[in-house]
Amino acid sequence: MRVYTKTGDKGTTSLVGGRRVRKCNQRVEAYGSVDELNSHIGMLAEMMNEKAIDLDIVFDIREQFEQKYKQLKWTQNQLFIIQTLLATEEDETREKLPQLKTDAIKTLEDWIDDMDAHLPKLKSFVIAGGSIASAQAHIARTVCRRAEREIVRMKEKENNILQFVNRLSDYLFIISRDILHLENKRENFWSAE
Repeated sequence: MRVYTKTGDKGTTSLVGGRRVRKCNQRVEAYGSVDELNSHIGMLAEMMNEKAIDLDIVFDIREQFEQKYKQLKWTQNQLFIIQTLLATEEDETREKLPQLKTDAIKTLEDWIDDMDAHLPKLKSFVIAGGSIASAQAHIARTVCRRAEREIVRMKEKENNILQFVNRLSDYLFIISRDILHLENKRENFWSAE
């Protein structure tokens, strides 16, 4: 089987179910942004994995990086479900596909609460940076917000998809802060000066 099919050479692509649409179709924009988000989260996950296997890092900290790696890999699987659902127009076809579980949102909220509990309270806006991994989390967060806007434009009927993506951007913000905390690095705060 060849990787290339040439079927998209004229600017169209197939949705799940077979209907061809232009590659700038709102549905394609939405699942394309989620795909991009998934890739950025994959990069962040591998950064967490590298820290988890770094023997120079204290064991407890390594465990926390390993936990974040597992969380991010789980998140990638949820995003793949979302991509597939966004790429599907017909309700009958969608019902046969794997679905995003309602407790997926609660899972993200629990992870957010666990990390936020030990972080200092914010007194200013955070500017991305501080470390490469933290900056990568911010990149993923901004792509997540774009994906959310694309899903809203699409008028997606599945409310839990929108809630999940909204909560995921909060998770990515908190993990960016927690990474700096674990790395013992300073956050970059906005200043009007």
